[in-house]
Amino acid sequence: MKALVLAAGLGTRLRPLTESIPKCMVPIRARPLLDYWLELLVTQGIERVLVNTHHLPAPVRRYVAASAWHDRVDLVHENELLGTGGTILHNRAYFDNEPFLVAHGDNLTRFNVHAMMERHRTRPPLVEITMMTFDTDTPRSCGIIEEDERGVVVAFHEKVPDPPGSRANGAVYILEPSIVAFLAELGSRFIDFSTEILPHYLGRIVTFHNAGYHRDIGAPDSLQRAEAEF
Repeated sequence: MKALVLAAGLGTRLRPLTESIPKCMVPIRARPLLDYWLELLVTQGIERVLVNTHHLPAPVRRYVAASAWHDRVDLVHENELLGTGGTILHNRAYFDNEPFLVAHGDNLTRFNVHAMMERHRTRPPLVEITMMTFDTDTPRSCGIIEEDERGVVVAFHEKVPDPPGSRANGAVYILEPSIVAFLAELGSRFIDFSTEILPHYLGRIVTFHNAGYHRDIGAPDSLQRAEAEF
């Protein structure tokens, strides 16, 4: 299985830090965030990893070229941001019409990649997406999900004041090739995954729960907490 790590964001909530360094290169315990992602994926069965860039791409290129994972990593630059769905569609040939993993690279996480792939392999009938979930300590700032007894997502609550629980979308997915076909049907270059794709597949998304560690490091306070916790 191949993977896409989304690393093109501007990191506006981490300014001024991200005015001189891309968010995926923000250090946590003296290691770039992207290094944690590549180690996690490459050592757990992912064949190749595609990393997209946009803001300050040069540090990412230098890091990948010098890293232990350089021969398993490919880079693609976006002159304009395409959104998660747009990036997937733009690079559809990379995934060889096979299931693939997509991860938002602004999270710090530990999870069993093999177990997630097995969860996808044994998913219920008609399911086309496997979504990683985690239990958040800030439910109002996350996309909270509701699931049925099979683990199939039946409702989304995106950053609402009083969400019904703390089980949150971890922004790591395994997608069937049929998702790419649907993206192509939209006829758009920029496609927002959370608003244009996930609602359409409600009832066809199964969860894989990460009971290990997961934190969005997109804001200064969460970055500090990750530095202390990890």
